[in-house]
Amino acid sequence: MPDRPSEWTFLTNHAHVLFCVAQDPEIRLRDVAEAVGITERAVQRIVTELEESGYITRQRSGRRNLYIVHRNLPLRHRIESHRQVNDLIGLIVPELISRASSSSQASS
Repeated sequence: MPDRPSEWTFLTNHAHVLFCVAQDPEIRLRDVAEAVGITERAVQRIVTELEESGYITRQRSGRRNLYIVHRNLPLRHRIESHRQVNDLIGLIVPELISRASSSSQASS
């Protein structure tokens, strides 16, 4: 590994924003921007694009937003479209998948 941070990553900022809202559905966009390393304005644009494409739903919860990730949708690029959003989340943030399956089993 190089000593300095890389100037590129394998995943897009859209994926990074998606991971943040999947991990914390009530996260503030300011906190997403800090975690991803982009401006709050860029996060707002990405959230809007994810929402318009149906990958997330934004709901008001008091003074905050609540983000719902639609994990069953296919990934967008033709190379990866045979996989779902949940597969990507599971690859990068596996504890979210085990937590989700535990809560669904508890509610059954």
